Amino acid sequence: MARELPKVYEPQQVESKIYKMWEDGGYFRPADNADAKPFTIVMPPPNVTGQLHMGHAMDATLQDTLIRFKRMQGYSALWVPGTDHAGIATQIKVEEELRVKEGLSRHDLGREKFLERVWDWKHKYGNRIVEQQKRLGASCDWDRARFTMDEGCSKAVREVFVSLYEKGLIYKGSRIVNWCPHCVTALSDAEVEYVDKPGNLWHLKYPITGEEGRYVIVATTRPETMLGDSGVAVNPNDERYQDLIGKTCMLPLMNREIPIVADDYVDLEFGTGCVKMTPAHDPNDFEVGLRHNLESIRVLDDNGKVNELGGKYCGMDRYEARKAIIADLDELGLLEKIEEHQHNVGTCYRCGNDVEPIVSAQWFVKMEPLAKEAIRSVKDGETKFVPERFTKNYMNWMENLHDWCISRQLWWGHQIPVWYCAECGHMTCTRHDPSACEKCGSTNIDRDPDVLDTWFSSALWPFSTLGWPDNTPDLEKFYPTNVLVTGYDIITFWVSRMITSGLEHMHQAPFDTVLIHGLVRDDKGRKMSKSLGNGIDPLEMIDKYGCDALRMNMLTGNSPGNDMRFYVERCEAMRNFANKLWNASRYVMMNLSEDAKNELPALDKLEIADKWVLSKLNTLISEVTENLEKYELGVAVQKIYDFVWDTYCDWYIELTKARLYSEDAGRKQTAISVLVYVLDQILKLLHPFMPFITEEIWQFIPHEGNALIVANWPEYSADLAFKAEENLMESVMEAIRAIRNRRSEMNVPPSKKAALFVLTSKPQVFDEGMGFIERLAYADSVTMLDAEPENLDGMVCCTTADAKLYIPMGQLVDVTKELERIAKELEAQRKFLASLEAKLSNEKFVSRAPEAVVNAEREKAQKTKDLIAQLEQSEAAMKKL
Repeated sequence: MARELPKVYEPQQVESKIYKMWEDGGYFRPADNADAKPFTIVMPPPNVTGQLHMGHAMDATLQDTLIRFKRMQGYSALWVPGTDHAGIATQIKVEEELRVKEGLSRHDLGREKFLERVWDWKHKYGNRIVEQQKRLGASCDWDRARFTMDEGCSKAVREVFVSLYEKGLIYKGSRIVNWCPHCVTALSDAEVEYVDKPGNLWHLKYPITGEEGRYVIVATTRPETMLGDSGVAVNPNDERYQDLIGKTCMLPLMNREIPIVADDYVDLEFGTGCVKMTPAHDPNDFEVGLRHNLESIRVLDDNGKVNELGGKYCGMDRYEARKAIIADLDELGLLEKIEEHQHNVGTCYRCGNDVEPIVSAQWFVKMEPLAKEAIRSVKDGETKFVPERFTKNYMNWMENLHDWCISRQLWWGHQIPVWYCAECGHMTCTRHDPSACEKCGSTNIDRDPDVLDTWFSSALWPFSTLGWPDNTPDLEKFYPTNVLVTGYDIITFWVSRMITSGLEHMHQAPFDTVLIHGLVRDDKGRKMSKSLGNGIDPLEMIDKYGCDALRMNMLTGNSPGNDMRFYVERCEAMRNFANKLWNASRYVMMNLSEDAKNELPALDKLEIADKWVLSKLNTLISEVTENLEKYELGVAVQKIYDFVWDTYCDWYIELTKARLYSEDAGRKQTAISVLVYVLDQILKLLHPFMPFITEEIWQFIPHEGNALIVANWPEYSADLAFKAEENLMESVMEAIRAIRNRRSEMNVPPSKKAALFVLTSKPQVFDEGMGFIERLAYADSVTMLDAEPENLDGMVCCTTADAKLYIPMGQLVDVTKELERIAKELEAQRKFLASLEAKLSNEKFVSRAPEAVVNAEREKAQKTKDLIAQLEQSEAAMKKL
């Protein structure tokens, strides 16, 4: 006897042991073989202080499946892991802890001490998500793990900033930026999420100077910004206002005289045709202001409160000021009307608060010159999106880019490498910290306090992680990478900027394929969120069902780019699949001798069932390999699942049982050899998807090599394509299925055997399959017919594509008793269905009961209908006997 697998598969015991074996064996490192072609994936870096959620689990499972597949194909496969410093998110967490535990703000500590606290936090929690990724089976090369603020990545960030600055592609300017008063920092356009919100459109009256009783009427959704108005604009072609162009009006509440200007920006058809101009608080007004030399008056501070330029409203929150301003205008008779207005409001992607457009001195990257190559690369097919439809999302973003605001008013992050001279005002931007102004030599210089947008460093990830700006062996071998796996929600944040950066600094696109996956939603299709309380912890699923079951749940039915619903029940189903594979493997191993080898017998020793399973396996290998090459992971894993459950476990193992217990040693050995060979190939095909259970079983069966993780991927073999035998065996199986189904309909137990009469134009099929039919279709004899039986009394007929199969069912069933049983069962089920339908037609029940309860009742009703249909079918068949 060979080594025996334990009776029950215990994933909690196996997974940590197997993962340690992989790590100790160095199997996650790319092969040193000089002839091996590189295959590289860089992990989208999760937040360093984050916790694993279902999105990470999906991301990691897809990447790990691909890297394991390529590793087994013989590639020098590298999966680079790492974490992101996550500027705003991390700083907010540490500030909150400081406030709650010590009653201090970061300003109380000062920059240096506060940053020490953040690094402490990173060292304390930064490894948590790494350990959680290991629980998922992630086979990254952990020795190459990177952090966006480690020494090498920081060097790359500095090099890129200075290089772009020297090329004139980074500049500082006062521009309208998206400002979050809650996070107290600027945001890039990609960090603003637009939400449809109900609001109001306030129509305000501005008195025309010197023309008593005449007004221009302007409409606004943000009346608090009127405090900073420095003009009113009309369209030069608007005949209604020709006489007003060049005149002035009085700004209510502020008693400031402001000009009326003509500009094509104003839409004649919208509103009154008069638009208030607030250059410091609106991007379009800012551009009009530049054209007409309008004053830029910023009236809101960084916290969203009215500043000293807002007169008596100074110190009020923006929404508090809004109410006061409207009340005051109403009292003065200058509020024309209020309309309800549904509009798109920009919100902060991090905290959800409304974003305030504010004029501010910030650092920007000129995107238009950089975007050209990034657009060309995708248009020319150098970089492909899977699915292809996401190319449109990318192009829409890239062709409508604004300059990227890269400065953030934070302390945690890459500090901007620019020093200001207090003597001459010169800005020094260098690769190394300067000790004096490069222009006048003064040592009185101060560094810019702002840090760079987190996405600035993330944009360099595919090459900074491989050692750039140094020309390292890793960079030379593994760049460009092959595939980026990510969600569709960060195409604009991240994917576009990586392509732009790779082409600018490496002169090559960073990857040839972007594999897009959707969001993981709950079983009702809702986004998982804390507020809904519908989040599912992947680690809990692993603890309960095992990592492989969770991975299979993620992959089955998964198609690129589409959201998936997560059903906990499917984890249970996948655990059952793991148990099915385990039990089948135990059965095979119980029949192995101590010296058993894993090698196929000579082809002339193979019987029809062997050729059938080997031919099916051969097709499976070809199709699964092709599916994986096309990133159709869900299709591939479903095919393997069906083969394991149906072809191997339910059929082939059954087909070989007679040989395993026969006296013919040669036939027995052939069956065992094929069983082991097919099991070995199954484990290899399934390994990228279910790494733990496959490695554990493989270590017990006869094999060559140290670990399944680095075993050779199965390959299609023309020698094992037995199409004729495969078709013949399928005909036999179809006959067996038809007979079993008919016996089941008539409630005949397997212990009752009957004669079988076969009328067919393909007698060789049934000659070859005679033994299988007798054993698996419960026939005590099989007789071949030349014509239909003359007397069909008591016979039932099953029809397949190749034959008519007659069974004298009258010998097996007491027809009268069986009809009585069916009638009784039908009566009970019809009554039950009537009660369910009455409940479901009750308006009160359907409207008041929880949705889950109503759905459960509907499901019950459908199952009962199906059962009634089945019973009616059996009754009709029985009456024919």
